[in-house]
Amino acid sequence: MRLKFLEHQILFQVCSIPILLVLLPMSFESVRAFFSAHAPEIEIIETAESSSTVARAAEAHGVEPAQIAKTICLRVGDETMLVVASGTARLDNRKFKDAFGGKGRMLGPEEVLEVTSHPVGGVCPFGLPAPIPVYCDVSLKRFDEVVPAAGSTHSAVRITTERLAELTSATWVDVCQ
Repeated sequence: MRLKFLEHQILFQVCSIPILLVLLPMSFESVRAFFSAHAPEIEIIETAESSSTVARAAEAHGVEPAQIAKTICLRVGDETMLVVASGTARLDNRKFKDAFGGKGRMLGPEEVLEVTSHPVGGVCPFGLPAPIPVYCDVSLKRFDEVVPAAGSTHSAVRITTERLAELTSATWVDVCQ
């Protein structure tokens, strides 16, 4: 049996048959550790239903879609950032360019996983492997409490908008419509 280690993958060969195992980062566990260290009073909610889209998350958590706090991973030039916005908000290209000096490019699923350690559908600004600038869009401010994902497609937290911004050291911006 031969082993070859790749990033997040192990390729091994048994009886001339190559087998590839994909190792997913411990995304949910990193979020759990983040809340244990920084906000032990906040409970992570795990659901049997997938909350990988705004509509599914709203249904799973009994809130309106706008109350879901979606996290968008973008790059402007060499800078990667997270924008947390209301589930029904859409990025406004003009506002975004005015705020950040360039057009934002949404990262693909592999890039998102690499940067955040969270899979698409579970992306959140908590438990990140390295510091990334976080921006909260003002579309969240109309709610006392929002529901962002918690590192997996089956987990989330209920959190006040102010606590969300505080825990993530977010800057408030107006980049959505």
